Amino acid sequence: MNINDYDYELDSSFIAQSPLKNRSDSKLMILDKKTGEIEHSKFYNIKNYLKKGDVLVLNNTKVLPARLMGIKSETEAKIEILLLKNIEGDIWECLARPGKRLHLGTEIKFSDELKCIVKEKLEDGIIRVLFQYEGIFLEQIEKIGLMPLPPYIHKSLKEQDRYQTVYAKYLGSAAAPTAGLHFTNELLQELKEMGVTICYVTLHVGLGTFRPVEVDNIKDHHMHSEYYEMTKEVANILNEAKKNGQKIYAVGTTSTRVLETVKSKYKEFRECSGNTDIFIYPGYEFLAIDGLITNFHLPKSTLLMLVSALATRENILKAYEIAKENNYRFFSFGDAMFIK
Repeated sequence: MNINDYDYELDSSFIAQSPLKNRSDSKLMILDKKTGEIEHSKFYNIKNYLKKGDVLVLNNTKVLPARLMGIKSETEAKIEILLLKNIEGDIWECLARPGKRLHLGTEIKFSDELKCIVKEKLEDGIIRVLFQYEGIFLEQIEKIGLMPLPPYIHKSLKEQDRYQTVYAKYLGSAAAPTAGLHFTNELLQELKEMGVTICYVTLHVGLGTFRPVEVDNIKDHHMHSEYYEMTKEVANILNEAKKNGQKIYAVGTTSTRVLETVKSKYKEFRECSGNTDIFIYPGYEFLAIDGLITNFHLPKSTLLMLVSALATRENILKAYEIAKENNYRFFSFGDAMFIK
């Protein structure tokens, strides 16, 4: 359970700085979670590894252009705000840089139509603010906000929609569910036509994506909670699949966390919504999913621990070394792995 057990070396040259021209052209590593055996393919061949009756669960959250550049009204000092979570009404939880310059009552101006007032200071540079604006809030955000690309991506994104999945629907995330970036509408249609059931849950990705694990014993790490939803229709599909022995495959760690949260809480799938801080690491017994489509994750990250829980730490770290030998691209805009 030591954090160093989930470390590995990665030269920065392996980190994908921009998406491929065609989403589904990325490499695909197929990993057998029981034997550790590996195959290499392309993502558009994912259909060769799925069959009629399989259920594929995707996260239809949509990324907010959540990076807002503003100035303190009193001093004109530059302040960057990252929207994390809507608390209620116009009150939002945000990550502020530099947070030390802010105090209760500080006004931050983003444009003539949008500003906020600091209402509460929490730990780790997190603040709660009250937004004041003209017109519709989300329209103001989409007008001036920037995509919140991870800190390891240094290139600017030419096409903002490349940090959205093609099926993104409900605004609310501070980061993309990146395993889904490989899918095209055409590929999803092909899967439907061959009898794979496609269904969607929602999890709005929040601070947990950005927080590193800073404790030696991973059991001591605290996950921030994130909002999720599952509809009655999807719950019925999943319950029926379980009853019939069909395979349920999650697309991404975010979909996985929704499915495992609901199944562990209710012992079945059901229509529900709420907040989850589920932390999945080796020793966890999966109740919902049979496999996972995912990307290659950061060293010492909770995501690396989740995939290690599914396929064992040894198999995952060995697969990552093989990925480097075969020039796979890592992290958000990188290549994919299918753990089956």
